[in-house]
Amino acid sequence: MAKLSAKRPRPDGKPALTVQERFSALRNLPEFLGLIWQTSPALTLGNIALRLLRAALPVAMLYVAKLILDTIIGLAQHPSPHTALRPVFQLVALEFGLAILSDALGRGVALLDSLLGDLFANRSSVRIMEHAAQLDLDQFEDSTFYDKLERARRQTLSRTVLMSQVLSQAQDLITMGFLAIGLISFNPWLLLLLLVAVVPAFLGESHFNERSYSLVHGWTPERRELDYLRQTGASDETAKEVKIFGLSGFLINRFRELSDTFYQQNKALVIRRAGWGTFFAAVGAAGYYAAYVYIISQAVRGRISIGQLTFLAGSFGRMRGLLEGILSRFSSVAEGALYLQDFFDFFHLQPRIVRDETKAIRPFPRPIRQGFVFENVGFQYRNTDKWVLRNLSFELKAGEKLALVGENGAGKTTLVKLLARLYDPTEGRILLDGHDLREYDPAELRHEIGVIFQDFVRFHLSAAQNLAVGRIEEMGNQERIQSAAAQSLADTVIKKLPGGYDQLIGRRFAGGVDLSGGEWQKIALGRAYMRDAQLLILDEPTAALDARAEHEVFERFAELTQGKTAVLISHRFSTVRMADRILVIENGKFVEMGSHAELLAREGRYAELFALQAAGYR
Repeated sequence: MAKLSAKRPRPDGKPALTVQERFSALRNLPEFLGLIWQTSPALTLGNIALRLLRAALPVAMLYVAKLILDTIIGLAQHPSPHTALRPVFQLVALEFGLAILSDALGRGVALLDSLLGDLFANRSSVRIMEHAAQLDLDQFEDSTFYDKLERARRQTLSRTVLMSQVLSQAQDLITMGFLAIGLISFNPWLLLLLLVAVVPAFLGESHFNERSYSLVHGWTPERRELDYLRQTGASDETAKEVKIFGLSGFLINRFRELSDTFYQQNKALVIRRAGWGTFFAAVGAAGYYAAYVYIISQAVRGRISIGQLTFLAGSFGRMRGLLEGILSRFSSVAEGALYLQDFFDFFHLQPRIVRDETKAIRPFPRPIRQGFVFENVGFQYRNTDKWVLRNLSFELKAGEKLALVGENGAGKTTLVKLLARLYDPTEGRILLDGHDLREYDPAELRHEIGVIFQDFVRFHLSAAQNLAVGRIEEMGNQERIQSAAAQSLADTVIKKLPGGYDQLIGRRFAGGVDLSGGEWQKIALGRAYMRDAQLLILDEPTAALDARAEHEVFERFAELTQGKTAVLISHRFSTVRMADRILVIENGKFVEMGSHAELLAREGRYAELFALQAAGYR
């Protein structure tokens, strides 16, 4: 593996971000604050109000401490039997009350931060899922997209910290404003000395934050690979293959190689950061004590009182701490704003397969009268030159059962994805009842199509919910769920489950029961029947079933698809021959089409493949 560095280019090929780019990322904050406001206006207003009140307390407490000292010294210098300590006790009581109020306000701010942060994280997660659901299938098949999705997911929880930092920044700036008034009235040069002491540390932190962001951002693909290796190396889904093939050593070594490389790069960065941080801290301390010596000298000369000495020293120390915190947090906020850009970048991705609002949407035909026509359809993935399908022309008539035959990689699954408009053709067009598929609402089109892919999802839900996935709005319709289970033979599986239809299936959660491949496939088939769509597409629907179960499934399939249009993909010719017509595809191109008998009589590619498979059973 090539050695990576902290200054490596970003995945988009651009160089590492500069300080100017980091500051420009602060433009993301208004939109971010707008999202916080939308999350809960009431909690946001309450948070701001509490922070404003708390911002004024530090200077008030310092001033009360000054009054206490000056009052005590005044009483000590003019002792009298008639001296009353009541004014001192009143000031102490006032300072005590301010301390209690400050603590209460701090706890209130922390409470609202927690509530608002949780709400924002939840809303952001929902927003990510909603936006991801709108994007096109081919975007999910792009590694660059997955990098953006992964970064957006990571920002969901960490951005709640940014929210607290931004609000704390505003609170501390207001506190500094109050404290600065006192310092300026005494000597404006103290503020300049304060800036000289603190700003170098800020610039150093900014530099190392930039290097840290460049390292983490550039490592996004490798971090996804680390997560994948971690999951693959210790997962119930991969345990069999890992043990059988002895893959643990390979996976561990690859994980160790990547993680060690990242560790070494990060180690070098944090060591340099610690060294420079120590130097800048010494500079800051020197500036603070220089100001402290000056204030003491003024008190010794009698130019200020002991109370003023306490107030000024306290104000300078508090301002130094606040300014360091503000500058350090500002660097963190700027870094957060960079990561926030990753969050917004994901939402800037837009689907291309959408309903065209500028044109009248054609209502979906119920029932389909003519069927589908492919006219010179070609498809290729973005950023590739290879054609998956090319010059494909054929007709799928209404009510017809069409089988797709071809070797792996011939383009069969891509064809049905085009039919369901999960993809749009790169060239050519697909017609439905004489009109381009693009004229129909994609959501309405998919609502009328039931598809079960070979790599169907095994949802870790109850048996009933796994079936209801086929028509999720019918989740509460137990009669329809049980009917779909009976049609797909999934009811024979569910009867064996301890909890019946309420049984959690899959091993991911406690109490779950795992199923065999064939049992899962019956559940998946049940989703297709649950959908009760006009067009039914089955991609290798019986690959994991035994011969008897396969025969039963297709007997029912023939009955249930009467009067409906169906597309069937299978490598088993015993299954294929039940179709009305068979389309043979090779390397993404049309080869031949006809009934089983017609294609055998033609002695073409279909007949050759049929003979090869038949020979295996002799």
